[in-house]
Amino acid sequence: MSVARVTEISATSPQSFDDAVKQGIDRANKSLRNVKSAWIKDNNVEIENGQVKAYRVNMQVTFVLED
Repeated sequence: MSVARVTEISATSPQSFDDAVKQGIDRANKSLRNVKSAWIKDNNVEIENGQVKAYRVNMQVTFVLED
């Protein structure tokens, strides 16, 4: 039997939503072991001087706890 935990993180990229997701997952893997999935809860952008400055995603990352 395995037990998993879910943690919520935000990640930002100046390039795209896809890059923000990748950066968030890459960073989660540095701190968490056994990352299994991520659910993207929300996408939004930062606007500066009428232009998109950054893409942000809020995600829930699921990882399996070790025995």
